[in-house]
Amino acid sequence: MAFGGFHRSGSDALMAEINMIPLIDVMLVLLVIFIITAPLLTHSVRIDLPKATSKPNITRADNIQLGIKAGGEVYWNGEVVDAQELVGRMAAAGKLDPQPEVHIRADATAEYGIVAKVMAAAARSGLTKIGFVSDPDESAPPR
Repeated sequence: MAFGGFHRSGSDALMAEINMIPLIDVMLVLLVIFIITAPLLTHSVRIDLPKATSKPNITRADNIQLGIKAGGEVYWNGEVVDAQELVGRMAAAGKLDPQPEVHIRADATAEYGIVAKVMAAAARSGLTKIGFVSDPDESAPPR
């Protein structure tokens, strides 16, 4: 230990040792606290859950392929439609159960306003499953 004495027979240099006893006391107290509280944290309630077997009910909804060209033409599953016909078809598709998924394939140079109008029409008709289809760029570095 680094206790100094009252005699002057040594050097007057300061002692640079760390007193470990308070650190050990604190660690032992923490160890005792964790030993006491650890069993309390893992307390669980036993519940006898019912047993059931079922197969997943997989229902495939039809896909609606919407194509939007740069000139503003909208295609419904490969067929050109105008704005009124698009709204009518979306309203009819919104009433189907299960609802079909809408896959939007927009040209890279298509105006955002046209895509936004198509998405708004789909939302107004109650279609909630809307996705964008894109071609992966092979030259782009992976992230």
